[in-house]
Amino acid sequence: MRKFIAYLKDVYNEMVRKVTWPTFDELQVQALIVLIATVILAIVILVIDVTFKGLMNLIYSLF
Repeated sequence: MRKFIAYLKDVYNEMVRKVTWPTFDELQVQALIVLIATVILAIVILVIDVTFKGLMNLIYSLF
C-alpha cells in the first residue's frame, strides 16, 4: 500500500511540476488543425468512395 501511495504522489508531482500544459490559445489552434485535417480526410474518402462506386457501376453495366 505504501508503494501505491508513493506512486500516486510521484504522479501528482510530475503532473504539477514537470508537465508543461498548453495555453488556451494553443489548444484552440491545435483543435482547429485537427478539425481541418478531419474535414480534408473525409473529403478524400468521399472522393475515393464516389470514384469506386462509379467504376463499379461502369463495370457492372458492361455485363
